[in-house]
Amino acid sequence: MAMPGAPTRPAPTPQAGSADPAAMPGMDTAPGDHGTMRMPAAFGPHPMAREASGTAWQPDASPMQGVMRMAGDWTLMGQALLNGVYDTQSGPRGDDRLFASGMVMGMATAKLSSRDTVAFRAMLSPDPLMGKRGYPLLLAAGETADGRTQLIDRQHPHDLFMELSASYSRRIGENASVFVYGGLPGEPAFGPGSFMHRLSIMDSPEAPVTHHWFDSTHITFGVLTAGVTKGDVKIEASRFKGREPDQNRYDIETPRFDSTAVRASWNPTRTLALQASWARFESPEQLVPDEDQERWSASAIYTRPVGRGGFVALTAAWGRKTEIEADGQRGHGLDAYLLEAAVKPDDRWTLFARAERIDTDELLPLPGRVHGPAFTVGKASVGAIRDFRVTQGMKVGIGALVARSLTPDGLDPAYGGDRTSGMAFVRLRIG
Repeated sequence: MAMPGAPTRPAPTPQAGSADPAAMPGMDTAPGDHGTMRMPAAFGPHPMAREASGTAWQPDASPMQGVMRMAGDWTLMGQALLNGVYDTQSGPRGDDRLFASGMVMGMATAKLSSRDTVAFRAMLSPDPLMGKRGYPLLLAAGETADGRTQLIDRQHPHDLFMELSASYSRRIGENASVFVYGGLPGEPAFGPGSFMHRLSIMDSPEAPVTHHWFDSTHITFGVLTAGVTKGDVKIEASRFKGREPDQNRYDIETPRFDSTAVRASWNPTRTLALQASWARFESPEQLVPDEDQERWSASAIYTRPVGRGGFVALTAAWGRKTEIEADGQRGHGLDAYLLEAAVKPDDRWTLFARAERIDTDELLPLPGRVHGPAFTVGKASVGAIRDFRVTQGMKVGIGALVARSLTPDGLDPAYGGDRTSGMAFVRLRIG
């Protein structure tokens, strides 16, 4: 099974500190990989590279890397990505902040037989160290700082425990399987893989303002997913806890299976991954517990290797969320559009960019409410990181990005004339 959405460059020969894939028993040969041996995929008889965060798919051509070891019948893989960021957001709603973000991940996978595979996954984050209010991010909104205060123009910190999950799959044919996945926390079957795992933007430390349309479910305290794969098609459904994680970022919350998600995925070629999904959330927001929510999403991810260790990666996505009042009355659908791109010409440089447009009613909430008038806003960012290899399995990078927020006339008094923001960061990457 691939590291959840943690693709980097493939190694043409076994690397120091990594297990030799060709020497690993029970490995599958991925179609089109010219005999390159791979770890067993967790959810079916397909290339390990296809598996991203949760049970989401990415293109089969996604490069992979991790520190690997064999322990008996188990294949172990680990990776760490840690950022130290200086963030400056301009205008009357902006602020400056130093913070740490990132993730440390570990996996254990074993083939119990020629048909049966089990996998365990853990992912931790340093985000809680930044405090309950997170970091300044113009146009972002969602969740709460302390159980009472709505976060606006700030990105909330993620929980210490981002994923603790287990899965089991069984082949039911030459190219078909059934699987179950459970997490506390975990990620239900909705949207593309989460932003911090998408190859098209994972080098950026800035969260997307579309986060609560596509992938805010990547930390869900209680997920059960069942699915079936056949060739390049996957159908799956989840029952999960609809409520967003609370302001206590270090705990494990009580699971509750009150919400539903359904996703269809198709990888028509090695370079393309498509998905469409629907979800009904029960009481997702702590500050408006009487409101439910419906979401739709569709996305396309394209990845193509370039040169020696390089790639081009693109993600295009659309999402819609609709609030549902306690009496069943539905609000207007709020749409979000996302385009991300990354170009890595070699092992040293990565260039990345993101463009977003959202309909949001949370930037100017009415007194005593979470929602207010709806506005269409946008944001564009571009950045780069230069990596320096320290050892075969470790790199240190220095990067920066600049972003521009786009708001209509009705928001000009709130955001002022200067809409430019930026981040400078250093990154440690292991694996």
